[in-house]
Amino acid sequence: MMARLTSFSRILITLVLVAGIFFAVKTFLPRFSNSGSGPEKKEAVSGQETPSSAGQPANQPSSSSTWGSGATLSGFKYTPPAPVNGKLKGVVELGATGFNSFIINVDAQKNWKLEKAEYGASLVYENLATDEDIKSGLKSYIADMLAYGVGPKHIHFVISSGAKKVPITAKISGLLRGMGYFVNEVTPEQEAKLALKSCLPASFASRAFVVDIGSGNTKVSWLSGGVLTGIELPGAKYYQDEISDASVYQEVSAKVKQAPAALRSTCFIIGGVPFELAKQVRSGKERYTVLKAPADYKAVGDKQRSGLNIYRAIADATGCRQFVFDWDANFTIGFLLNLPN
Repeated sequence: MMARLTSFSRILITLVLVAGIFFAVKTFLPRFSNSGSGPEKKEAVSGQETPSSAGQPANQPSSSSTWGSGATLSGFKYTPPAPVNGKLKGVVELGATGFNSFIINVDAQKNWKLEKAEYGASLVYENLATDEDIKSGLKSYIADMLAYGVGPKHIHFVISSGAKKVPITAKISGLLRGMGYFVNEVTPEQEAKLALKSCLPASFASRAFVVDIGSGNTKVSWLSGGVLTGIELPGAKYYQDEISDASVYQEVSAKVKQAPAALRSTCFIIGGVPFELAKQVRSGKERYTVLKAPADYKAVGDKQRSGLNIYRAIADATGCRQFVFDWDANFTIGFLLNLPN
């Protein structure tokens, strides 16, 4: 049939075929290429830091809005060893916002399990309670521990470093001494180290550090070369002292960089604001919850906004992308673990 066509007709048909092939390649080849490179491009983007304005102080770098999502949140698996032939010990914490009490079962190897915990903001810190109210509250905590099986000699009282800044704490301490109890006071550095004792698993000691974001102060600790180090940073209520977000961000960023780079792959984090953040993503009754990126949270109230600013500064300065909240640990349990058997 082609033999019967004129030369002009042959040329015309050839041009039409070439044009058709050109437009087909232009239309379908990019789609084919993109379908093969999509996952690689997605992974590359997910590792970058993208700006977010939610609760973000001005002129500061923003944490990635994606690193705390997906597989990262479900990627932490660890089961602490259970205590064997342990004994019950109890502690009452006089914190910056009220009384908390904890009972643990701990063995000779310092393996422990939280048996009971009670949290409660107390009116004593608002100067709205009388001496008798304070005594009544303390006696209630003591009676509950005795009823649970904790021996009188194994009940302890600890004043947090943040609570020492609250004037009413001196009155509470005096009342406890009048009741025959010794009140243990800890410095911010000691509190940081005790927090580490309670929530840093031995298998993570060479690759993780610990953060405790409290109301009165934030404590950061790590173990390097056999030396335990603890430092103090501003707490989540710094806004009450009219300190700017920017200055706190800068201070936290500068100081947290003291943590060795080799220990920044994981951070075990505790404290009031991390507790509120972990509640939003906890799965069932899991002991450990991986937090989302700071930029993935929307602050509710001044304290949470300030706590998120601290969290963001720590994440940005260290580059850590796995913050693991421990639902059972706190520095007062570290205090119990630090006592002789």
